[in-house]
Amino acid sequence: MRQTTSPNAIWQMVQVSRADRERMNGHQGTILWFTGLSGSGKSTLIHGVEKRLHDAGCRTCSLDGDNVRHGLCGDLGFSNQDRVENIRRIGEVAKLMLDAGLIVLCGFISPFKADRLRVRGLVAPEDFMEIYCHCSLEICEQRDVKGLYRKARAGLIPEFTGISSPYEPPESPELVLNTGEDSVEMCVAKVLEILGRPV
Repeated sequence: MRQTTSPNAIWQMVQVSRADRERMNGHQGTILWFTGLSGSGKSTLIHGVEKRLHDAGCRTCSLDGDNVRHGLCGDLGFSNQDRVENIRRIGEVAKLMLDAGLIVLCGFISPFKADRLRVRGLVAPEDFMEIYCHCSLEICEQRDVKGLYRKARAGLIPEFTGISSPYEPPESPELVLNTGEDSVEMCVAKVLEILGRPV
């Protein structure tokens, strides 16, 4: 396990609290953690939910799996160890954004239960909602927008989740979305409903 705290680092207290920011924002911050196989609709849902929240005047930020690997996690591969570190870093960033009073939408395969539990444990129970984008492997492969499943089946991508690396479904998520059958609009509405913002 990598060291997670730098030596001689002292946490700095701020003069503007999370509560102050939430009052200015007009809403509470929260982390929405979307998990599911590649192709299960996580990114599509995040963008749809964020657009509706933004249009309603909410302050949001989305963290997408591909996007964070262009910078923050650009040094990581897809070994089990690197997957763990990827989610650890993202969890810490999401926590900082939560402290800013934002609604943070995180879309990551995050295949291991222990990693998702670790992120959940970083914040208060009411600040984290796990949303399982349930979609069969067959449908995810049919979508295969990026051509990743095809490459994985051909042996060109080792340790690919759902093919040569396991995905551990959530046992008790706050919300399960049937993204293989239900429309994007229906799934977005369910997320907004659980947030208490049916906009």
